[in-house]
Order: sequence, then structure tokens, then C-alpha cells
Amino acid sequence: MTRPIVFGLVGGAWRAEFYFRIAQALPGRFRVAGCFARSEARRAVIGANWNIPVFDTMAGLLGEQPEFVVTSVPWSASGPLLEELASQNMPVLAETPPAEDLQALIRLWRSLPGNARVQVAEQYAFQPLHAARLAFVRAGKLGEISQVQVSVAHGYHGISLIRRFLDIGFENVVMRAFAFKSPLVAGPGRSGPPSKEKEIESTQTVAYLQFGPKLAVFDFTTDQYFSWIRSQRLLVRGDRGEINNLEGSYLEDFRTPVRIRFERNDAGQEGNLEGYYHKGYYAGGMDWYQNPFAPGRLADDEIAVATCLESMRDYLETGKSFYSLAEASQDHYLSLMLDEAMKTGKTMESSDQIWRPQTD
Repeated sequence: MTRPIVFGLVGGAWRAEFYFRIAQALPGRFRVAGCFARSEARRAVIGANWNIPVFDTMAGLLGEQPEFVVTSVPWSASGPLLEELASQNMPVLAETPPAEDLQALIRLWRSLPGNARVQVAEQYAFQPLHAARLAFVRAGKLGEISQVQVSVAHGYHGISLIRRFLDIGFENVVMRAFAFKSPLVAGPGRSGPPSKEKEIESTQTVAYLQFGPKLAVFDFTTDQYFSWIRSQRLLVRGDRGEINNLEGSYLEDFRTPVRIRFERNDAGQEGNLEGYYHKGYYAGGMDWYQNPFAPGRLADDEIAVATCLESMRDYLETGKSFYSLAEASQDHYLSLMLDEAMKTGKTMESSDQIWRPQTD
């Protein structure tokens, strides 16, 4: 049996708990070596709730000899922390984004040693439904992809999906953006369901991104993450077909259309006694995604984060990148530009940055 992936964690707030839950649900696959948190109150909560070794110094955490360290800290702290860990030759899986703004990204790239082993935990492409749709697209069913409309996640997360579905690397982009405000009855949040009816102002960001002959539409309001009445949407179009949310259509030949639907397969429903867990997605008589962590009882985003953890070990063993610091920097750069386009109303155009590979 494969040995568990042993990782350390710096942080300890809401996002860090995803990693704790994964290790708790799959102890044969993952183990948290320890957590370094600066706040005494935070360390007390982690120790009491998760039965994880906690440390008040980085040296204490690194003394546990983790395979790599996950950094789950505020944007402003991320860059200096990456530099500190790289100086000690410790591989890092960084939560998004890797630095606060464009200047901080450039400083990070200039200061990191060339042998720094860093990947970034951009999980959205690994969520089961997105992974299934990406597999379908990459199988060539839709032909040459020219357009994607993403209403799934904010900022750099949405940009990462746009680049994946359009198969875009570091090409430059022209973008326009605007914000639309509307009333909305508040729904649940990180702290749970609402306790009373309350109307809030919802801000929707809409942007058009032109990558040469390819178009992306970014459309998101942060309410979509938890709201019961604001759903996600995704459209992918190629010259031979399209995916519209769960529905797909493509041409078998020029006069034979095929229609499919992505169906979710979960155990434990309608009297099934296998236990409750996600199995995968299938469409058109084929499996397009199979959950590698079944029968672990994980939410879709936890499955995606677990995929990042497993991919990090593969990266350390083989050198195969799954979401590089360069990709994360590019997605955050474009996200910052999108925000600027929205605030100013100007048409923005990206330029080559220090992290663009010379061979791209």
C-alpha cells in the first residue's frame, strides 16, 4: 500500500480546515505532520478540534520533516513565506494567490532561487464536474474551442478555468469589464444559514476577454459560492459542438448530431448500502471522471484539494507540474487587471511578465 502523504501546514483559518478534513477522512492517504500558527488562540482551537500537533515556530513544524508544506495565509504574507521556505529547501504547495499584487509577484519571482520547488493549490479544474467537462473537451468532441463563458468562481479561480477550457497558456489578452449591483435576499455563508431575512446588495462582475481568435466571458457574484438562489453556469463552444452546464451536443459527422448529459454518480442513495460518497460523472455511455478518493466522504472541493495534495507528491517525485507558480502568477495578474478594468471602465491589455516561459 502507498505510504500516506505527510504534509505540514502554515495557517489555520477557515481554508486550512479543508486540509484537516481531508486527512481526517482519509488517514491512510494523508497525514498532517503539524500546523504552525502565530496566534495562540488559533493554535488552541486547532489542537482541540483536530488533534493535530501545533507549533508556535516554523522550526518546530519543519522538525517534523513533512514532505512539503501547505501555506494557507493572507495574500500579503504569502510571498515572504514562500521565500523563507524555499531558503530552507522545503517544497511548498501554496494556497492562491502566491502574492498580493503585481509588484509583489515580480518581487517574488526575482527573489526565489531557481531550484525552488513550488506549486499552487488551484483546485477548480480538479472539481469532479469541471474535470469531467475538461476531459470531454480534451477528447476533441467539441472540435476547436473558440469560446467559454464562466460563471463559477471569482478572480483568479475563474481565470484559471477560462485558460484551461480555451487551452490558453501565457498569451496576452484584451479585456473590458463592468459591475452591476442588484438587491438580493441574503443566504448562507461561512458561518452557516441565515438567522433572519435580510436584503443585501449583490455586486456582479462581468468581463469580456479576447485572446486573439478566442473569447471568454467572465460573470460572477460572490453570492454564488453559498447562495441557494444563485447558481453556477458554464458554456464551452467549439466548431463541432458545445457544453451548456450539464448538457452537451456535438456532431458525429456533419449530419449526425449527438446529445449527452453529464450525470452524477453517488453511492448511498435510494437504498444503496455502499456508504455515501461520490463515484464520478458519466455521459454518453462513458465515464469522464472517476473519484480517486472513493469511498472517502469528501465534498467536491475537498476532492479537488486532495487531488492537489496527491499531485504535489507526484511533482516532487517526477518533476511534472500540475499548476505552476508561473500559471498562478499569470491568473492572478489577469484577475488584478480585470478588477482595474471594472473600476476604471478602461479597455485593458496584458503584457509579457517575468514568469512567462521563454518557449511559450
